[in-house]
Amino acid sequence: MQGRGRLPRLAFLSQCHRSLYASLSVNKNRLAAISNITSIYHHNLPTYHFQICSFRVSAYRMSTPPPPTQLLFHHDASLATHTTTLLTITPFSSLPAPDQSLFKSPPTNAFVLTFPSTIFHPQGGGQPSDEGHITLTSPPSVAFSVISARHSITNPSQVLHLGFFAPSVPPSDEQPLFTPGDQITQTINANLRNYHSRLHTAGHVLGSAVRHLLESQIEDFDELKASHFPDSAACEFRGLIDSKWKEPIQEKVNELLAAKMPVEVEWWDEEDFRREGLERLIPRGKDGEVVKPENTDGGRWRVVRIVGAEVYPCGGTHVERTDLCGEVRVRKVGRGKGCSRVGYGVVPGLEG
Repeated sequence: MQGRGRLPRLAFLSQCHRSLYASLSVNKNRLAAISNITSIYHHNLPTYHFQICSFRVSAYRMSTPPPPTQLLFHHDASLATHTTTLLTITPFSSLPAPDQSLFKSPPTNAFVLTFPSTIFHPQGGGQPSDEGHITLTSPPSVAFSVISARHSITNPSQVLHLGFFAPSVPPSDEQPLFTPGDQITQTINANLRNYHSRLHTAGHVLGSAVRHLLESQIEDFDELKASHFPDSAACEFRGLIDSKWKEPIQEKVNELLAAKMPVEVEWWDEEDFRREGLERLIPRGKDGEVVKPENTDGGRWRVVRIVGAEVYPCGGTHVERTDLCGEVRVRKVGRGKGCSRVGYGVVPGLEG
């Protein structure tokens, strides 16, 4: 025991035992379940091996990746409530730096929750995050307000739910009001979801209208990307679209809305895209390699079909028919660097 002030062996072992327990307790939200630790080899005691029998802790193993979050809105976007189990609750300050960077100006005492399944649409694909609240299933408790959901950067198949507890009962970092394993109920803001869904479907309708009118008019035409955020909704296209097309685009959009076209979700593999003559829509990275889908049905891509119009690979939420978008207004047509951006909006106030 040289170099330890002649600490008696039994006292030293007791101290090690206490230190180990404290360390595992502090990190229980970051390590996966460790139980029945039967032996530990201390690196400063190469000739000594000691036993800790039936020592059980609740923790998380760092080397075990968290399970992917099942995205329930991919299959049923009408779900407004859902009961599931809390997997983890983490103070925002304890998140890895890449995941912290996802959230701008988090509130004081913010926590991040994860679940095996969620009805919260995380920001992505041009669509904003859902908002809502979470409570214990039984007995009812003070609500945890969810203000943003995002796909984790460190574990991309997992959805992070950022929020805070009611200000009247602020928890400490050491004693949050929820515990992993709790049964909880998720509730989204259904009006906000419907608004986002109307915007997203309207973006697909706009894209379909522009393609119908201009695909044969503009050389090397293609749809590039879209934003479906309320204040910046727009679709971008390769090629220069003259402002004279604004009114014809509006008329075509109105026609597609009035047709009450069904909006359906399908699941495709590469062969499905080829069979439909839509190989150009197979998701690819910047290097041209096919990007395999995550958190999806059997490794297939989720596609949204506006029956009678267009098909889009899409992970967002939508209304069931084009007329449910409400009034859609085509805004400014901008041009630059060989591309065009057509802005649009939907008239708010139809939620409920």
